[in-house]
Amino acid sequence: MLSNATNSKTKWDITDIPFLTGKYALITGANSGIGYCTAKALAKKGCNVILACRSLRKSEEAKSKLQNLIPDSKLIPLELDLSDFKNVSNKSNEILNDFEHIDLLINNAGIMHPPKTLNAQGYEIQFAVNHLAHMLLTLKLLPIIENSDDSRVVTITSGAQFFGKVGWSNLKAENYNKWESYANSKLANIMFAVELHNRIDTQKTSSLAAHPGIAKTNLFTAQKPKPNFLESISLDIFSPLFQSAEMGSLPQLFAATSPSAKSGEHYGPKYNFRGNPKLSPTARAATNSNERKKLWNLSEEIIHNFI
Repeated sequence: MLSNATNSKTKWDITDIPFLTGKYALITGANSGIGYCTAKALAKKGCNVILACRSLRKSEEAKSKLQNLIPDSKLIPLELDLSDFKNVSNKSNEILNDFEHIDLLINNAGIMHPPKTLNAQGYEIQFAVNHLAHMLLTLKLLPIIENSDDSRVVTITSGAQFFGKVGWSNLKAENYNKWESYANSKLANIMFAVELHNRIDTQKTSSLAAHPGIAKTNLFTAQKPKPNFLESISLDIFSPLFQSAEMGSLPQLFAATSPSAKSGEHYGPKYNFRGNPKLSPTARAATNSNERKKLWNLSEEIIHNFI
C-alpha cells in the first residue's frame, strides 16, 4: 500500500499525498497544465516521474523546469506521440524493456475541439488521442503495472462525458462536429476506466477515473482555429468560475495516491466544476455493461495490430 494515510482534514490537497519514494509514475501530457501540475506534485513526494510528451523537446523542457523547482527530483523524459498508434506501441515496448514496474499510469493528455483532423491511422483525432491511444498504452504496459502492489491506472475524463453518445459511428470524421467528437471521446474515457476495473484479474491493480472540472489549461488556449466570437464571449463570462490547473490536478492526484480512492470509482471537484476532490457522478452510459463491452471490443479491434 502507499504509505502515510491521509489525515482527517475535510479538504484533501497535495499535502495529503503520501511519500512515494521508489514508486514510478508515467504521466501523458506532463509538460503543461494539469499534467505538469500532477508531475510536480508527485516529484515533490519522491516519485520517479516519466514525463511522456508529444516531443522529446517538450519533455526535456518540462524536466528542466521541474528540476529548477525540485533539484532532487527524479525525472525521466519520454517522447510519446499519441496521434500515432505505431509510435505508442514502439514506445511502450521501450518502457517494457527499461522498467520492471510502473506504479502509476496517469492517462492525462488530451486535445479539444481541433478542426477536422485524422490520426496517423486515419481515425478522428480526438477519439484517437483521448481514448484509443491511451487504451493501447494501458494494455501494452499492463504486465509491468501488475508487477506492483497497489498500482493504479487513472484515466482522465471531463464533464463533457454527460454529452457524449454511444454508437461509435463516424470514427473517421465522416461528418465531423468538434463538440460531439470531444464529448464522445470523454465518454469513452470513463467507460474504458470502468470496464478496465471489471477486467483486471488481480487485487493489486486498480483502474480509476478523474475529471478536473473547469480549469485554466492550454486546452482552451491551444484550440485551432481560435474560438469564434460567441465562444470567446462565453469563455470571458465564465472564466471567473475556472479554477487553476493546480486545483484541477487534485482529483487525479487523489485517484492516483489516496488510500481512500477505490478501483472503479470516478473523482472530480466538489462542485463538479471547481473545488477539492470528491466522489463524482458518472455518465449513465458508463454504467451500462453492454455498452462498455461494445466500446471495448470495437476499440480493441482498431488497435489490435499494435498491441
